[in-house]
Amino acid sequence: MSITVRQAGIQTTVQDLGRINWQHLGIPMGGAMDEQAHRVANLLVGNEANAAALECALGGVALQFNVPALVALAGRDISASLDGAALPPWHTVRIPAGALLVLHNGCRTTIAVAGGIDVPVVLDSRSTCLRAGFGGMSGRALLRDDRIGIGAPSPLATHIHDSLASEQRTVAPWSAGLHVRPAYADQPTVRIIPGPECELLTEASRTHLLNEVFRIAPESDRMGYRLAGPPLSLADAREIRSAGVTAGTVQLPPGGAPIVLMADRQTTGGYPRLGDVIAVDLPLIAQLRASDRLRFAITTLEEAHALFAQREHQLHVAQLAVNLRFGSGRDDAR
Repeated sequence: MSITVRQAGIQTTVQDLGRINWQHLGIPMGGAMDEQAHRVANLLVGNEANAAALECALGGVALQFNVPALVALAGRDISASLDGAALPPWHTVRIPAGALLVLHNGCRTTIAVAGGIDVPVVLDSRSTCLRAGFGGMSGRALLRDDRIGIGAPSPLATHIHDSLASEQRTVAPWSAGLHVRPAYADQPTVRIIPGPECELLTEASRTHLLNEVFRIAPESDRMGYRLAGPPLSLADAREIRSAGVTAGTVQLPPGGAPIVLMADRQTTGGYPRLGDVIAVDLPLIAQLRASDRLRFAITTLEEAHALFAQREHQLHVAQLAVNLRFGSGRDDAR
């Protein structure tokens, strides 16, 4: 069972939820830039949340399916078609053998396929680590004429596919609700928890951080987004020891342009840490393009925990809804 790449797009990689237990050895976690879109897309096709999927940057991707398949697309500003007919995102789609799926546009689009993308597991993950050149498809982005393996669909996925086939439907009449989709925006307000060195900023820089609009600079990638805006500076430019960083850590290099660390971030860093983007807002940044804008707002750890718990509950309820609709008998939300 496989997919043939007819057009590979700017950067299409295989990603799952990353290498969770290897950072102590200096190995980046990696994984999906928009974890929520990845999880919801997998949910829609009957996969486990961590199943490998394709992550497509911007669009220009064409995939020919050599076998019948079940697919879901999730992300921001998606425009796609199947054999020329428009496809809606956030829906389950039944694809016949030989059909051509084209992603015309999008930011970071997850394409989940029932059974998951079948590539070798490297250090407990199928994710592509582009900088180190391992994982995914030989550690690289997809190329034209690549053939991508698909794993065996789960019983739940088979049931969903057969249900759509019996109704002669290509697109399911149901979709992921708005409550389980990130609240994407052209200029989102992103909440951060103040970091250890935030108090070292000058008073003017603290004001800029929380009141000015920042723009995603062209020098941005899966490792981090550099922000263009008013330069920030420290009142106390003391030496700082390297410390652990995570997705969403906002660092301040000497030039004064903050960097928001993303999926392929390093494991430690020595730049001042101004804050950490809360987990539920990371998808909002992941779906921004170069020149898009954002603002920061301060929040608390308690609010971050509450928002995270609310999101996880909503995803759990969505998983239960799929299970009940198709009689899988599963009661987990993995």
